[in-house]
Amino acid sequence: MSAAAPELARELTDEELVDGATEGPVNIRGALRKLVWWAIPANFAIFVIWGAVPGLLLAKQIEAFDPDPQAKVANLAIVATIGAFVAMIAQPVAGQVSDRTRSRFGRRAPWMIIGSVVGGAALIALGFQHTILGFVICWALVQAAYNFAQGPLSAIMPDRVPRMARGTFAAVSGIALMVGALGGSVVGASFVSMIPVGYTVLAVFAVVALALFNVFNRDRSSLDQVNEPFDLKAFLSTFWVNPVKHPDFFWAFTGRLLLYTGYFAVVGYQLYILSDYIGLGDDATSMVPLLSLAGLPGIIISIAVSGPISDKVGRRKPFVFGSSVLVAVAMLFPIFMPTFTGMLIMSIVAGFGFGMFQSIDTALMSEVLPSKESFAKDLGVVNIAATLPQTLAPGVAGAIVLAFGYIALFPVGIALSILGALAVWPIKAVR
Repeated sequence: MSAAAPELARELTDEELVDGATEGPVNIRGALRKLVWWAIPANFAIFVIWGAVPGLLLAKQIEAFDPDPQAKVANLAIVATIGAFVAMIAQPVAGQVSDRTRSRFGRRAPWMIIGSVVGGAALIALGFQHTILGFVICWALVQAAYNFAQGPLSAIMPDRVPRMARGTFAAVSGIALMVGALGGSVVGASFVSMIPVGYTVLAVFAVVALALFNVFNRDRSSLDQVNEPFDLKAFLSTFWVNPVKHPDFFWAFTGRLLLYTGYFAVVGYQLYILSDYIGLGDDATSMVPLLSLAGLPGIIISIAVSGPISDKVGRRKPFVFGSSVLVAVAMLFPIFMPTFTGMLIMSIVAGFGFGMFQSIDTALMSEVLPSKESFAKDLGVVNIAATLPQTLAPGVAGAIVLAFGYIALFPVGIALSILGALAVWPIKAVR
């Protein structure tokens, strides 16, 4: 008896809904290709803000407010921790709200536009603050608003991208994400002497990029969507997925949580590490972009290669495991080489690891979501694994620095990255 012929890949047309439930191989052409390519500037626009502002421009503002070595560490910890806590709450709420939104523009588009406009206004206002209270309020508003845009944007993949194209979509989006996050330091450095102008440029770019994404990739109307009546218990469930009922989701969440915590404990204080631990002083500002540029090739290569390969071999876990180990290995170099060269090597190696992780882990998470009816809500919970580390890391890292010095951050990052690698192995639904 002859084997069945393999199913041929097909192209999804502009008239056909790009539905995340579509099964079988597809060609990334037509409507799907347009969605993939417009996701690049949309993701870049948000993540260039995360790359330019908290680790460089905001850190410089806070340092100018009080340049005392201990005071600036403590002040940055306060502002960053409160902002990240707001982000941790905002994105799951945004997911829940957008899941239930009924409009002729669809569920996601209105919140991407509203979030970028409000976030842009808060970001511009941040440039004119000169007090800790002002920094806290404006940065919290920036975090809340842009997470209301980012949450619905992250739901595009499970909403509209077929399963067999998600590795490629995640790779392309991941490149934009990482280029934005790392390229943000280059952008930030160019505006370090005129911070309000930099904030304005970033704000305007985000509004334009997200508006164009939605103009060229219009979603179907959700006016006829029927929602369950709102209740408080369902709303509170926004922040929780039962680990007993959904163990695969729990382990994927835990792996991301651990790796991100270790990574941001180090990266969140990169400017101060260069100036005080490495000893570059005022020259540290110009060196931050060099570290980002050094890590960029590895990030692009690992994202571009690992996503499609993962789709082809049908495996996710080995890639996530390997990427976490690479990040851990990278953090060994500044311990034994407390020089700019050591930091440079760390950036290069971590670039390969974190790029691979961003590409594959996004696809992995999309395959263990508990419910297809609440993608944005569940992805909001996933985002807690990224934002909670940013909530905890500044305070924890600040305390570690004040107690033991900057060198203690690296062993913490190594340990958490290794634990993050081990967390993916119990997942059963994904190979």
